[in-house]
Amino acid sequence: MRNARVSAMLIESSELLSGYKAVVFDCRFSLADPLEGRSLYQQGHIAGAHYLDLNEDLAGPQAKQGGRHPLPDPIVFAATLARFGVGPNTAVVAYDDARFAFAARLWWLMRALGYQPPRLINGGYCGFLQAGGLPASQLSESPSCESPAEANFSGYCDIEGLREAQGRGALLVDSRESRRYEGWEEPIDPIAGHIPGAINCPWQCVTDSRGIVLDDARLRAHWGEALDAEELVVYCGSGVTACVNLFSLALVERNNVTLYPGGWSDWCTYL
Repeated sequence: MRNARVSAMLIESSELLSGYKAVVFDCRFSLADPLEGRSLYQQGHIAGAHYLDLNEDLAGPQAKQGGRHPLPDPIVFAATLARFGVGPNTAVVAYDDARFAFAARLWWLMRALGYQPPRLINGGYCGFLQAGGLPASQLSESPSCESPAEANFSGYCDIEGLREAQGRGALLVDSRESRRYEGWEEPIDPIAGHIPGAINCPWQCVTDSRGIVLDDARLRAHWGEALDAEELVVYCGSGVTACVNLFSLALVERNNVTLYPGGWSDWCTYL
């Protein structure tokens, strides 16, 4: 049986199917084909779910530096949530079909904004279907709510903040696959490798192949001595899949962790 903390962060499909009331967001996306997620949503989604696009809703416009998926403007992001009736204390559920790769980005953004973060569906959309859920195809509507006049994100750093953290002796965690971390391959960015001093904890290792989160003991074993680091900074290629690691750290009660959203795609532009 899960403890209350984990239950507040994860939701099983069976609980959702039993009538749990929340605003639901579909975060499915493909980095290889940015239109795929919305297309999949239109073909079938959880009844009542709204679609949030990584590029359009969960990230801001790209610049010369700052990474491939900069944080969205917090006022704009809060207004996006308000359009679907989501305020600071609204119950929200989110899912994808990629082992939390994109739903965790929404989780982090909402938490960093000071909102009640969404519960993520354990096993994602495929798990929902396997549990007996039926796909809906009609577009969903929800009454909007008032958007805050002020909003800011917390818990992140830019390149200067990263350098300052390194100077303090912070432990850096690279969330990418080991082959990219080691510099054996780099399919996206112009330079291969990792930030000097960073350890590698691939984001895929916190779930099994079905997208089910590992239990507490296995999560703690996965993180090992990193849990005892005085200061942790987590990054990936562009601040998206690093949020899966941040989610898993919160599951084991390590919350004082900083996200470097620019990630490798930002860091290597300064070389």
